[in-house]
Amino acid sequence: MGKLLFWIVIIIAVLFVARIAARMAAARDARPASPPPKPPAQPGGGAEAMVRCAHCGIHLPRSEALLQNGRTWCSADHAQRGPTSK
Repeated sequence: MGKLLFWIVIIIAVLFVARIAARMAAARDARPASPPPKPPAQPGGGAEAMVRCAHCGIHLPRSEALLQNGRTWCSADHAQRGPTSK
């Protein structure tokens, strides 16, 4: 009975070690070989400048802003209403 228990423990230990080795191999294969590619650089060399709407104060990229009379606006409606007095 002692020998049978000994062999059962040995078999369980071998299976346990094999399972751990398989998990480590799978984790090693799942890692990317190289870092993910960086997004392409924007023209102009960096982040776009942000401007503030003269009416509501919201900040938006300069390319999306409306420029009239030397001021920036977020929409034509706010450009018609004019700047707020705060």
